Amino acid sequence: MKVVPRKYKLSSFAYKGWKFFCITKRAQIKEVDVLSTRIVIKIGSSSLTGVEGGLNREAIAFFAREISLLRAKGHEVLLVTSGAVAAGFREIGYPFRPKLLHEKQAAAAVGQALLMQAYQQAFKDFDLVSAQILLTRSDFLSRKRMNNAGMTVEELLRQQIIPIFNENDTVSIDELKFGDNDMLSALVANLVKAQHLIIITDTDGVYTADPRKHPNAVRFERIDEITEEIYALAGGSGSAVGTGGMRSKIEAAKVATRGGVPVYVGRVSANGDLDAAVEGHGPGTYFDTHLSSLPMKKQWLGFMSTPLGTVHVDHGAEEALVHGGHSLLPVGVRRVEGSFHAGDVVEVLGPENKVLGRGIVNYDDEQLRIVQGLPSGEVVGKIGPIHRLEVIHRDEWITLYM
Repeated sequence: MKVVPRKYKLSSFAYKGWKFFCITKRAQIKEVDVLSTRIVIKIGSSSLTGVEGGLNREAIAFFAREISLLRAKGHEVLLVTSGAVAAGFREIGYPFRPKLLHEKQAAAAVGQALLMQAYQQAFKDFDLVSAQILLTRSDFLSRKRMNNAGMTVEELLRQQIIPIFNENDTVSIDELKFGDNDMLSALVANLVKAQHLIIITDTDGVYTADPRKHPNAVRFERIDEITEEIYALAGGSGSAVGTGGMRSKIEAAKVATRGGVPVYVGRVSANGDLDAAVEGHGPGTYFDTHLSSLPMKKQWLGFMSTPLGTVHVDHGAEEALVHGGHSLLPVGVRRVEGSFHAGDVVEVLGPENKVLGRGIVNYDDEQLRIVQGLPSGEVVGKIGPIHRLEVIHRDEWITLYM
């Protein structure tokens, strides 16, 4: 089966009982296979706005052209954009990017409309239609709202429309905390089970040191594991109009790769750069993953839920959870922190205080304190009949330590 982009005319005629289809357009048509690659592209504020704020419409037109080339190849493209605050603060009369939350929200209210208008006009030149989807962190905390968002996105893609995501800055209350939308792009990539996440930034990847200060710094071509040493290489925000730095991009890469989505972080500034990034030879850093995509429940559990307590475990329990694929039993629990009930999400830490993962706990915190460290045969005698013996069942657990 083949897909015909909107700008081409599909005609049909019958001959001897058979129905034939033909495509007519002045330019030569390249047939596109329906089994396309799903790509999430994140563009930051510094790539879309001027040094002193305001939209750079030439840059938006450039990205629209680059995305249109991916669409012409048959790829499904979803866009995560920043830039609402940066686009709006000059229009609203602020001389500099605002610092106060209510000023940021006001600037975003003006800038979001300008941003979407600019995207729609740019994509229209390539006969592409776009749709706005505004999300907050609280939307990802609700599995029902996540499912609804996922169904909406699938329908938009089925209709060959480009979904454009942004944080709903006007109602966000935690200082617009997605971090220039790097984490939002990772959550979206996991939500739609993308094959690629492309994070476009104003530097060409991750270096051994800040290349602006250290000319001899070497770029990482590929990163197989995100370690503390990789985190230590990341600095702060790179520009005056953005809120994200390389560290937020590395954190986003960790979430995406854990969900089975490989990530590219780098510059897209010349014709063909975006296609090169997708094909594996872009001017940036690739974060590889060997993991498969996660079910919706595991995505929610690992990246969107709010842990209400902490459970510390011993070496044996760490091995069983992280490498053995087993459930957590009371005997492996060493310490309990926080107040929670059965059915809540808790975070599990190993003997060296490293976060191992999250799970849905089957005990109230008071019950767990009583039975921590006990063999299974002694648990019922201490607290009476229980629904499940496991502290966290393996089906309700996600490993975050890699």
